[in-house]
Amino acid sequence: MAPQLDEIDLQLLSELELDADRPNVELARIVGLSPAATLHRVRRLKDEGVVRAITAVVDPEAAGFPLSVYVAVTVGRHDEAAHTRLQEAVAGIPQVIRADWVAGETDALLEVVARSIAELQRVQLLLSSRGGALRITTLLRMEVLKRPSPLPHLVREPDATGPRRRVRRSRAG
Repeated sequence: MAPQLDEIDLQLLSELELDADRPNVELARIVGLSPAATLHRVRRLKDEGVVRAITAVVDPEAAGFPLSVYVAVTVGRHDEAAHTRLQEAVAGIPQVIRADWVAGETDALLEVVARSIAELQRVQLLLSSRGGALRITTLLRMEVLKRPSPLPHLVREPDATGPRRRVRRSRAG
C-alpha cells in the first residue's frame, strides 16, 4: 500500500523532481517548513520508498553514445528459465540502460545506447545468444518527443477552459 502523502509531501516531491540538487534550506523555504522538518520529510520519503534515488540525468549523446534505440525482445519460451535467462543477459549488458517486461506482442522493451553500429550489433547478438531472444526488433530513436517529466502530483487535468496549470498550494504546514 502506498504511503499517505500530504500536500507538503506532494510539493516536496514536485520540487525534488524539478531540481533535486538544490540545498535543503531552499527546499524548506519553498515548502514553508524549517530546514530540519524538511530534511526529516525528505528522509521519510526515501525510507518509505517514495523517493528511490536522487541522481544526475546524463545526456547519452554528450557522453559519447550517439545511437539510442529501443529494442523489443520476444523470447522463444514463456517459462521461468527463459525469464531468468533474459533477465541475466540484460543485467550483464551495460549498453542496456533500461529494461521492462511488457504485455502484448513483445515480451520485453529495452532502451539501449551505443557508440557505433558495431556496438549495437554486439548487443543484439548477446540478446540472441545469451538471452534466448527469438525475435529482436530495433527502433532507432530519431528525436526526443518529450523528455521524462515529473509525475503529475500537483497538476490538474485539462478542462475546456484552457491548458493544464499547477495547483497553488498553501505553504503553511
